[in-house]
Amino acid sequence: MGVVTPARPTAGTRPARAAERVRNRDGWWAALFLAPQVLGLLAFLVFPLGFAVVLAFMKWDGLGEKSWVGFDNFAAQLTDPEFGTAVWNTVKLALLTVPVGLTLALLVALALNNVRGKTFYRVVYFLPVVTSSVAVAVMWQVILAGGDYGVLNSTLHRWFGVTPPAWLDDQGWVIVAIAVVTIWSSLGLNVVIFLAGLQTIPPSLTEAARIDGAGPVRVLRSVTLPMISPTIFFSTVVAVISSFQAFDQIYVLVNPAHNEGARTIVYQVYDLSFQKFEFGMSSAAALILLALTLLVTFVQFAAQKRLVHYDS
Repeated sequence: MGVVTPARPTAGTRPARAAERVRNRDGWWAALFLAPQVLGLLAFLVFPLGFAVVLAFMKWDGLGEKSWVGFDNFAAQLTDPEFGTAVWNTVKLALLTVPVGLTLALLVALALNNVRGKTFYRVVYFLPVVTSSVAVAVMWQVILAGGDYGVLNSTLHRWFGVTPPAWLDDQGWVIVAIAVVTIWSSLGLNVVIFLAGLQTIPPSLTEAARIDGAGPVRVLRSVTLPMISPTIFFSTVVAVISSFQAFDQIYVLVNPAHNEGARTIVYQVYDLSFQKFEFGMSSAAALILLALTLLVTFVQFAAQKRLVHYDS
């Protein structure tokens, strides 16, 4: 009976095995480098979100036993006058800051687009963005303080004889004051984004429109705005989401606990969690805010099919 010798690997199988070993090694290295990001995503986003969803259907004060209450937390928040005030104040803040802030940023970007030293102006306008929000709020507290203590009020009273309102104490004016601070602090970011969008417009399009007899307004309406419509759409989505999440500057500038005109949805979540220790109610309010944000973003994406023009 003869001895059977194993078949030697052909020359074609050696490169295939080598390539497989390289792929396996690259996969392990990829998993090693991705592991911190994935673990951080699970620990600080997926797990807290899942826990908040479950907690929204429970009653818990943070220390005692949890009890299942179903949709009672959502019903309580939707019928709570404080939550209604918070929603209305948040909507008013978005209606004031988004159109006014983006329009002002676009006008500034158009003015800076063809001037010398654009880099210097970008840095100047961007400084409030990188400044601490607490420092910005404290500075504007000094400016908007009531009586003769505020820089703005004392100037209006001494120079023009006007008796201005107490911006941070009057419930009717406090949301306007917050909107002014928000617009000022976010103006630089929107200016830089719009300037980047304006730089992508081919000069030949503007020159062709001018040769055809189009004036500055016509060029702006027919060439500039359609060409930067994706940039405007992006800035609008980000601005709306930011206005819905406003908290830190409002908390420092005006304590909403003493002025209901400054109560927003995020402050409502904070108040329920860390002042009243009603974590189930707080989670329900946070999920309502998430649903509202998703709804508004969905409407924006649906509208962009007709309003946003892409190069393709």
